[in-house]
Amino acid sequence: MSESIRTICMPKWGLSMKEGTVAAWLMDEGDEISPGDEVMDVETEKISSAVEASESGILRRQVAAEGETLSVGALLGVLADGDAQDGDIDAFIAEFQANYVPPAEDEEDESAATETVDVGGRNIRYLLRGEGGVPVILVHGFGGDLNNWLFNHEALAAKRAVYALNLPGHGASAKDVGAGDVAELAAVLDGFMAALGIDQAHLVGHSLGGAISLQLALEQPAKAASLTVIGSAGLGSEIDGGFLAGFIAAERRKDLKPHVEKLFSDPGLVTRQLINDLLAFKRIDGVRAALETINAAFAPGGSQAVILRDRIGDIAVPVMAIWGSGDRIVPASHAEGLPDNVRVEVMAGQGHMVQMEAASEVNRLIDELIG
Repeated sequence: MSESIRTICMPKWGLSMKEGTVAAWLMDEGDEISPGDEVMDVETEKISSAVEASESGILRRQVAAEGETLSVGALLGVLADGDAQDGDIDAFIAEFQANYVPPAEDEEDESAATETVDVGGRNIRYLLRGEGGVPVILVHGFGGDLNNWLFNHEALAAKRAVYALNLPGHGASAKDVGAGDVAELAAVLDGFMAALGIDQAHLVGHSLGGAISLQLALEQPAKAASLTVIGSAGLGSEIDGGFLAGFIAAERRKDLKPHVEKLFSDPGLVTRQLINDLLAFKRIDGVRAALETINAAFAPGGSQAVILRDRIGDIAVPVMAIWGSGDRIVPASHAEGLPDNVRVEVMAGQGHMVQMEAASEVNRLIDELIG
């Protein structure tokens, strides 16, 4: 019975997530479901997103009601093969509910689960998930942190060790950014690998993190087993300088929210808590100065200072560029005309945070490139 009946459970997005609220069912009972299909929208304190099916089957039960708030791991719905009997499904649900235990309140949070490493006198905070194989290193963009990978980290770590770090000036890492340019931040990434004894890694960088990863792959080719850049800087001069300046300057919710909404194709994903968390980060001593230094070096006058487009063809390992066609920060036109060694994937209708909004497809593409 259990092999033909499968669960859809409340996911855990990020270390601090304890519960989510079912905002809307996107599939009806009786619908055929395939892996990657969006089954429902769930709202959390941090972000709203769609729950994607990991298995195929017919949606036989919507167990959770719209508007219901449930703990991580709670039963949301049931998939089953067409020949599964209603009585068996009822028994399966009853058994699951009788044995389900919500996660303990004292389970690890970000501060407990993350670690720090000294890189040239700077404390760099990171999160490691998974083990074995050639590791993946996830490098976030300007104003972000390791939580920008909350829909990717665990999925990619199913087969290998995956590190996500907070760049200098970001998250709980040191606020000393030095010159703050791409070369300096690439040197920090190089030092991060050396400090942890990582000889080679699959580099995955988003936005500014893409330029940093690309710089390292060019300067230290033996360090990169593959390179994936997502909505990447470093491939053209255009960038939304107004976003960068506005993000730095905003001190109130109403000023910050419009800039954060630019990152997503669906501005409804930007929750009150997400804005509050960003404001709290920006009020930490040293953050504003760090962001201003990076911005002045990275995009002086609202244009990118470092363009590595002509050198990406020199990279001998697999390279992929992923973009959202509706990216309002770094235009998707930068994905056009790249050398033949670069696999290009442009996702229709997606925005700058494509790794969050189309996580399942992005994870599949990265897994495929890594092999």
